[in-house]
Amino acid sequence: EDEQIVAKIMERRFFPDHIAYKTWEGFHFAGHEIRITEATDCYGAVVWPSALVLCYFLETNSKQCNLVDKNVIEIGAGTGLVSIVASLLGAFVTATDLPELLGNLQYNILQNTKQKCKHQPCVKELSWGIDLEKNFPRSSCHFDYIMAADVVYHHPFLDELLLTFDHLCNNDTVILWAMKFRLEKENRFVDRFQTLFDLEMISNFPSLNIALYKAMRKGRMKA
Repeated sequence: EDEQIVAKIMERRFFPDHIAYKTWEGFHFAGHEIRITEATDCYGAVVWPSALVLCYFLETNSKQCNLVDKNVIEIGAGTGLVSIVASLLGAFVTATDLPELLGNLQYNILQNTKQKCKHQPCVKELSWGIDLEKNFPRSSCHFDYIMAADVVYHHPFLDELLLTFDHLCNNDTVILWAMKFRLEKENRFVDRFQTLFDLEMISNFPSLNIALYKAMRKGRMKA
């Protein structure tokens, strides 16, 4: 079953027939052809399989996870694929990442959502753990969903990442997080995450070493 679903997920990706002056990959989600411009010199400018897993879940579970008119923030948006799919499914999306990635992120989002979405998504800088209250004040920022794909890997900002999840999450916020398991240090982040959040694995793909989680603040998931 794992391999069959993974095959369906990977079928959503396609490549250009001819070499173009910009490197791009194509994807079929939410009834649209999505073209993503990438850069090979930065981890954040490449589409990783975890993003495809999350996009596939959003599309195939659109009734139980209805994004229409929901307020969604994606952290570590990278190329913007997840934010684009969420926008095409009706959400009002804020796509965030480091300042050096915002140009490519903005380009991809505009190219794939303009005049196609109920709510035009916005792009905003978010450096994990920095100026969170200033840029995303708790009093005025309420997100129905926080989305993250492959934000946990070998980088020195895992403390800041956990702080960012904590700051952006209200009592009724749902976190959808796709994670590829790599090294033990990164895997231990899951244990630390569970000190603040109730965590439920909703999909698991051993052939990709990727798990998809749903999380809410402690005590809220069963409420």
